[in-house]
Amino acid sequence: MTDAFYKSGEPIADAKAPKGDIENRWTTRKFEAKQVNPANKRKKKIIIIGTGLAGGSAGATLGEAGYHVQQFCFQDSPRRAHSIAAQGGINAAKNYRNDGDSVYRLFYETVKGGDFRSRESNVYRLADISRNIIDQCVAQGVPFAREYGGLLDNRSFGGTQVSRTFYARGQTGQQLLLGAYQALMRQVEAGNVELYPRHEMLDLIMEDGRARGVVVRNLINGEIKHYTADAVVLASGGYGNVYFLSTNAMGSNVTASWRAHRHGALFANPCYTQIHPTCIPVSGDHQSKLTLMSESLRNDGRVWVPKKGGDTRRPSDIPEDERDYYLERIYPSFGNLVPRDIASRAAKNVCDEGRGVGPGGLGVYLDFADAIARLGRDKVEAKYGNLFQMYERITGENPYDTPMRIYPAVHYTMGGLWVDYDLESTIPGLFVIGEANFSDHGANRLGASALMQGLADGYFVLPNTIGDYIARNPFEPVSESAIGEAEDRVRTRIERLLAVDGDRSVDSFHRELGHIMWEYCGMERTEEGLRKALDLIPALRAEFWTRVKVTGKGEELNQQLEKAGRVADFFELAELMVVDALHRAESCGGHFRAESQDEDGEAKRDDDNFGYVAAWEWAGEGGQPVLHKEALNFEYVKPTQRSYK
Repeated sequence: MTDAFYKSGEPIADAKAPKGDIENRWTTRKFEAKQVNPANKRKKKIIIIGTGLAGGSAGATLGEAGYHVQQFCFQDSPRRAHSIAAQGGINAAKNYRNDGDSVYRLFYETVKGGDFRSRESNVYRLADISRNIIDQCVAQGVPFAREYGGLLDNRSFGGTQVSRTFYARGQTGQQLLLGAYQALMRQVEAGNVELYPRHEMLDLIMEDGRARGVVVRNLINGEIKHYTADAVVLASGGYGNVYFLSTNAMGSNVTASWRAHRHGALFANPCYTQIHPTCIPVSGDHQSKLTLMSESLRNDGRVWVPKKGGDTRRPSDIPEDERDYYLERIYPSFGNLVPRDIASRAAKNVCDEGRGVGPGGLGVYLDFADAIARLGRDKVEAKYGNLFQMYERITGENPYDTPMRIYPAVHYTMGGLWVDYDLESTIPGLFVIGEANFSDHGANRLGASALMQGLADGYFVLPNTIGDYIARNPFEPVSESAIGEAEDRVRTRIERLLAVDGDRSVDSFHRELGHIMWEYCGMERTEEGLRKALDLIPALRAEFWTRVKVTGKGEELNQQLEKAGRVADFFELAELMVVDALHRAESCGGHFRAESQDEDGEAKRDDDNFGYVAAWEWAGEGGQPVLHKEALNFEYVKPTQRSYK
């Protein structure tokens, strides 16, 4: 029985989502929220961890509102946040194409795309706010692509049949981040935001059950310092690097969220990880990360493999009638633009059949020959030129002349810390935004929705909800004992890592953990494999604490120490992910259990038994995690078997 690995706790509910028509709930919540007097805002202090799209936009907006913001990032500049790597675009229901798009359609397709495992209230708010995001970014000077007539251009992404994705060639994340960055730096110059780059949050300061500050380590000199505030905001991103190989930046980690989880913040749906279908395939054991090719390429690129297995001819030598454009064949309505989870599993299936291409047969072709013939090379280059250059630099192959080779890889995490409608965690005063929370994407995120959620949370949602918490609570100075306890925890952990002085590198443990996770909790999960992972991970974690070698000292620049702390947290997270995947004996979105599929091999949900958010409580080291269920109620989008055929 899977319940041998966890305990059941009391149900949890989102008590802050207003009732009434879904179109009016956000307006109602904003009106009901208490306000902080403008003259009092400058007396209130807010800490923000992270400077990506969610954190950067939140810092800029809260600083503009008059709050005193202290903001931290482990990079050398806010511009180095992982959001800069996003390529393809940002969704918004502007309907510039007049092709039937609307707020309701974006809401519907996001709930459906998430395989009916997200909250309706949150998703509708996201769809509604999406229109304001574009106006905000245009006003900041973000250079979105435009049509000849001057309107902003759009293209399509997976899981939709309209064009609603705004883009800036293949560098949309970079341009949006620069917009948020310049707004943030304006507040730094104004004195409303104090910026601390090269600082990593290592613990949460708690007092009277509330989040009152953080303990950070200066990554240049190793100094441990504390900062206190009236509220803390985590905008620290996702946890895809638990797999070692992922499309995430090398420094992306779960530590900030995991520190909060150990203090009582519930962790929701950790097994919901997204496998992106258009990544450059693994080329050898020398790799430490993978490179994403934007989903926007699926607008004009056609995905195919040879019809017969073992066909090693060059793609140009394989005639049309010997090619299988399998997405177009299986899913004629959506073709190459099916959602990411479906496209990824389809690629895995054809490779498992022996029809994959490239070294090891772990690849499929993404072919632009038809688009070049139809549009001309100049038009294709104008839309995707920098992506094609990036691919050629990495692989040495020219995608104008020969098809790209792609294969699925870990990309985004839909799970994260549980938050209510106000984006507040189960720890009062701890708010979580962007990819660090679980709130909007269910079991699968549609392409171009990550940037939408990050900016919606930072620019529009959090600034309207955090004030309600601050206005309703008195704040006494944080006691020296609470600060001392948090600092002691950090120093003790650092000393423990340094004291092991073993014979294995941090990276060797991380790589082995990632292999276990990919093999048993990756694209396809089985009960047998998950149970095996629950044997392997604790054993490897125990070995880590007896054999890891961390060179250097704590009071200096020490990247091995940084990585060791992050990998130690990944071990604990990995075990929870596997427990979550094992307990959820259904397939939904990015969580595919081989035992739960229909006759066509599609994901088979079990709404009667698993129509809930799984929110996990930390039970201490060696304790069994406690499961709290938040029932999902659907008033507007009735769950159906998801079909893109």
